[in-house]
Amino acid sequence: PRIFIWSYSLWFRVYYLSLEFYMGRTLQNTMINLGLQNACDEAIYQLGLDMEDLEEMEEDAGLGNGGLGRLAACFLDSMATLGLAAYGYGIRYEYGIFNQKIKEGWQVEEADDWLRHGNPWEKARPEFMLPVHFYGRVDESKDGSKWVDTQVVLAMPYDTPIPGYMNNTVNTMRLWSARAPNDFNLKDFNVGDYIQAVLDRNLAENISRVLYPNDNFFEGKELRLKQEYFVVAATLQDIIRRFKTSKRASTGRVSFENFPEKVAIQLNDTHPAMAIPELMRIFVDIEKLHWDTAWSITKRTFAYTNHTVLPEALERWPVELLETLLPRHLQIIYRINQVHLDEIAALFPGDLDRLRRMSLVEEDGGKRINMAHLCIVGSHAVNGVAEIHSNIIKTEVFRDFHELEPKKFQNKTNGITPRRWLLLCNPGLAELIAEAIGEEYVKDLSQLKKLNKLVDDDAFIRDVCKVKQDNKEKFSQYLENEYKVKINPSSMFDVHVKRIHEYKRQLLNCLHVITMYNRIKKNPNAPFVPRTVIIGGKAAPGYHMAKMIIKLITTVGEVVNNDPVVGSKLKVIYLENYRVSLAEKVIPATDLSEQISTAGTEASGTGNMKFMLNGALTIGTMDGANVEMAEEAGMENMFIFGMRVEDVAAMDVEGYDAMAYYKRIPELKLAIDHIKSGYFCPKTPELFKDITNMLFNHDRFKVFADYEAYIKSQEEVSRLYQNPKEWTKMVIKNIAASGKFSSDRTITDYAKEVWGVEPTDLKIPPPNEPREALQETARTLKK
Repeated sequence: PRIFIWSYSLWFRVYYLSLEFYMGRTLQNTMINLGLQNACDEAIYQLGLDMEDLEEMEEDAGLGNGGLGRLAACFLDSMATLGLAAYGYGIRYEYGIFNQKIKEGWQVEEADDWLRHGNPWEKARPEFMLPVHFYGRVDESKDGSKWVDTQVVLAMPYDTPIPGYMNNTVNTMRLWSARAPNDFNLKDFNVGDYIQAVLDRNLAENISRVLYPNDNFFEGKELRLKQEYFVVAATLQDIIRRFKTSKRASTGRVSFENFPEKVAIQLNDTHPAMAIPELMRIFVDIEKLHWDTAWSITKRTFAYTNHTVLPEALERWPVELLETLLPRHLQIIYRINQVHLDEIAALFPGDLDRLRRMSLVEEDGGKRINMAHLCIVGSHAVNGVAEIHSNIIKTEVFRDFHELEPKKFQNKTNGITPRRWLLLCNPGLAELIAEAIGEEYVKDLSQLKKLNKLVDDDAFIRDVCKVKQDNKEKFSQYLENEYKVKINPSSMFDVHVKRIHEYKRQLLNCLHVITMYNRIKKNPNAPFVPRTVIIGGKAAPGYHMAKMIIKLITTVGEVVNNDPVVGSKLKVIYLENYRVSLAEKVIPATDLSEQISTAGTEASGTGNMKFMLNGALTIGTMDGANVEMAEEAGMENMFIFGMRVEDVAAMDVEGYDAMAYYKRIPELKLAIDHIKSGYFCPKTPELFKDITNMLFNHDRFKVFADYEAYIKSQEEVSRLYQNPKEWTKMVIKNIAASGKFSSDRTITDYAKEVWGVEPTDLKIPPPNEPREALQETARTLKK
């Protein structure tokens, strides 16, 4: 504790703001990072207990929807491991991402009451509770603007330790929980309406009640805006308190001139965008800084990560809602926009269309604030999360902004933490790699390149094969216990697990399943490489098409799994309630990873990286991080198919004719006819008419256009799988090429190129070492 207090008072601090942190379970990850796993296993064994049973008892902290929230969790692990003084800030949702039940093939949502038994990893910090204001009005006077007559909600912080890997560094994730103030609506109580006073308290506390279960979809609800402002308002007060504590001058006054040299705030997508006008409000209204000074400091403090190019995902808040809920912030946004547009007008005189495109305020279909534009204007750095995604941002989505400030735009390809996604979930493979190249790869994943020299080593090939087979047998047992379906552990495990969304094209996978089924039925005695197709993921509760896709997959699976002609050649499993702890089971057992989004729609993906690191081969489009995976491993070591980004763009111009593909490709026609005719659901033949109607008439993601190439690529997969030695050689090449996709590399890039700080691999001595050791470390850190 002595060294942490000392060093944190001097260090530059990084603040990672995210509305989602998809942490999963903590026990095993903490034991690994502290180097205590073997000791704890032995201690539990001595007590006559089983560590795996204990680990299974822990609830997943499901405070995220998918990739964005899980990325934030990986980043926290890497920031601690790299010795950065970093804090994660978010919301302590009482209910996380819903638990998914599959009942009669349909998704049913149940509340995720993850806190019902408490959370042993968190510590409440009521001494740092802070007020957050809503509603009210703005008073103008000679002293400036003042936001008055507001409703107050208290933000109670809960701290969770984030240990680095074997370096004695422990950072903090601080999550805010909403609390009503004690005097909330006391006037109602005083006139006898005690019940209403208590009910109103509950309304205030609803802010942190539940995570919005939407991925890549913007829902403009007042409660969501409240959540977004709640987390940034509490966080910025906390940041400024901490800054003032360490920077207060002898006069008692605090200078904010060097604020950006000591504070970096990273916005994880647009969800925390209100931090920009909120920091301006604090500087201008409370700290009385001049507008230009405050704006300069603000821009140098913030950096923005964009996570999607899908139009429906981009946040645009109605002006009327902001005017009611955050009137002062709307004024500030208008002023930011005016200054911004004046600069554009000076640079491009008479270009009214450019002014319209670049404005923070959109007029079409009602006045709305474009939060991505606010983030770009208010930040000194903007990044995408894969090379292809960052290029699309520069050339298409934010082209005007890139032309104006090209140096502001960067790429930071996503990564995953090898501690959770190899050491924890695949100990057999982790140990095998450590025996081959040493243990240093855990903190420097690029060392996996050393495995290339073992690609032709028969003994290593056999060992890799055995680890994969052991993982498959363990997971087969899990599937049989959970789904009562007999699994052939020697079959190819073909896995497609991610949020259910049209752009991720689970439908394309389903069409391949139907095609394989039809081939078996047509020629039962023909040779066939057995497959277990595993699809899993949650659909947003209000997303009708995604729910219909789940129903289609489960319905097809019911027919396939019970057809005696098919037998063990083909099985289809829908993984119920896919989450972090389930990913840790399925990923190490996977042979084939499905990454088949339409080119240009997946920002990056991180599931693709997890599968690659764990020895699965990838079938995928040239989309997101797949492009860089192909660059690292070689295109010949992946199964790449389908349209490229430019092909999709050309098709958008020419027009996409789904019917032409349907008429031209007999196997596609047969598969679609089966769905249309009710072959898989004879009692309700019209059940999937919405799906077929969408595929023919308004399929933005062009499933039919890639069907033929996908089927051919799957045939190549089957051919190679029949040669286990060649398959495993390709697996080793993929593992050896996965070093780039460590979140340690991603965070190092952020640190050096966005935050302006150097990571350190220095190990801080534990508190029980002599004071001299601590002082020596302090001197080294100061240098």
